[in-house]
Amino acid sequence: MTTTIRVSDEIKDRLERLKRDDETYDELLDRLSRAEKDIDAIAGSFDRPEDDGLAESVSQAYETLNQSLDDRTERPRR
Repeated sequence: MTTTIRVSDEIKDRLERLKRDDETYDELLDRLSRAEKDIDAIAGSFDRPEDDGLAESVSQAYETLNQSLDDRTERPRR
């Protein structure tokens, strides 16, 4: 089954910049739609504020989120 989705030219331009050369738009949207689940999983990994490991948890979550974003957008690592 195929569905047509209308987007503005601005959004299409953004999607084109995120789309990998060997990727269809369907694959792109699938990859991007997983971002919310990744963020929920990372948020669930934080220590409680009263725990001593909060700073380390935040640091690890930051790295995990950056890697996830890099994988989606193929942006160079800093």
